[in-house]
Amino acid sequence: MNHWMEVVLRSVLILLGLFFITKLLGKKQLSKLSFFEYIVGITIGDIAGTISMDVDLQASHGVVAILVWASFLIFVSNVSLKSISFRKAVEGTTTILIKEGKILEGNVKKEKYTVDELMEQLRKKDIFYVEDVAFAMLETNGELSVLLKKEKQNVTREDLLIKGEATRLPQTIIMDGNIMKEAVHELGYSVAWVKEQLKKKGAAADKVFLGQADSAGHLYLDYYED
Repeated sequence: MNHWMEVVLRSVLILLGLFFITKLLGKKQLSKLSFFEYIVGITIGDIAGTISMDVDLQASHGVVAILVWASFLIFVSNVSLKSISFRKAVEGTTTILIKEGKILEGNVKKEKYTVDELMEQLRKKDIFYVEDVAFAMLETNGELSVLLKKEKQNVTREDLLIKGEATRLPQTIIMDGNIMKEAVHELGYSVAWVKEQLKKKGAAADKVFLGQADSAGHLYLDYYED
């Protein structure tokens, strides 16, 4: 077989294989990939490109390498879905960079962020004054999420009907059926309060996929079986 024909054949087969692996991994956007998923994706792509172009390498060895990397990624993804602590260890946690208009320099340095980069991300969200920000959090995928102070937010129907409250960061207090004690205490509540709220709604913590609450006592629940 001519070399160029072998390159074409290898490329087509590898492309089909990568498409199948991508389908197994789900529909997560590239910008939403975790640091670990990003590294594995680059490695698999590099292996695939090498196998396609270098006809002196045995294609079977490259396929085995791709399958090993992909299998490991699928294994990590499945374990992450079931274990919160494992997910935090692999993907990390969000980091607050700005709180109540104050830049948290220690967190900014820890994430290897510069002030210029932080301001650039704020400007992309049409925010030009740090003092307007209630919370700015660096997500695990590197994206910056920003919550403006109450007086800087757009007016809603609710604002016109009731007196505004001081802005507090909502917390995820139930995740994968587990009550997040640290988040509950952050809001000034207790685990007993959470259980009482669940009782009023006729729900059990282990039936809740995601639960969020704020300082006003509003509780949102998303169940495994909706």
